[in-house]
Amino acid sequence: MAGTGKLNGKIAVITGGCSGIGLATARKFTAEGATVVIGDLDTRNGAAIARELGGSFVRTDVALEEDVNALFAHAKATYGRVDVAFNNAGISPADDDSILKTGIAAWDKVQQVNLTSVYLCCKAVLPYMLEQGAGSIINTASFVAIMGAATSQISYTASKGGVLAMTRELGVQFAKKGIRVNAVCPGPVNTPLLQELFAKDPERAARRLIHIPMGRFAEPEEIANAVAFLASDESSFITATDFLVDGGLSNAYVTSLDSDFD
Repeated sequence: MAGTGKLNGKIAVITGGCSGIGLATARKFTAEGATVVIGDLDTRNGAAIARELGGSFVRTDVALEEDVNALFAHAKATYGRVDVAFNNAGISPADDDSILKTGIAAWDKVQQVNLTSVYLCCKAVLPYMLEQGAGSIINTASFVAIMGAATSQISYTASKGGVLAMTRELGVQFAKKGIRVNAVCPGPVNTPLLQELFAKDPERAARRLIHIPMGRFAEPEEIANAVAFLASDESSFITATDFLVDGGLSNAYVTSLDSDFD
């Protein structure tokens, strides 16, 4: 992956960096000149990925404050600063369904991993960025934070709405301190999570596709390109925003799987 050097010299922390959007972004950041610190539970692959990218890996349960603090402390102690935080780790388990079916345990688990973790990551990294007087935080929200989802995932949707609201508040609060805070809002992405959904419930997955004008799901690398832009100085006047990368989904009426408008 060729880069332009837009992240030369920057130190970036990525949660959920061992697969999907996180891994694609770690590779993109590295290609653009950044040094990457990956926080993830995947100890089997994490160290190997870090070696491949010339960065480092810290086993991190993003729902635990002590783990999150240790992740960012490692980045600061090892590299001297933290320029970018991509707070990306998240889950979408099968037992998160309609509000009529989703139990409180399932609700709580998704909220902890998807929303509380972003709070913890922002809280951990902001003191380092305030000390530097600069930094870019990118939080992974979703198109479901903007509009209702065709397939119900009540806790996931609520968590992503919370991420977006928190991002806006932090972006406004810290703008004059040189710190930008934005949310990337992907549409459905061709990740292992989505592939698993296709395998288990093709009809449910197809209901997602019918709404996308481009007629396909995003590739992780396409989301990574957007995150790299938000991490870089190219987006220096962008903060407190929802950065949609959804193939037109959020502005579309229902489209047909077999219609090409010819």
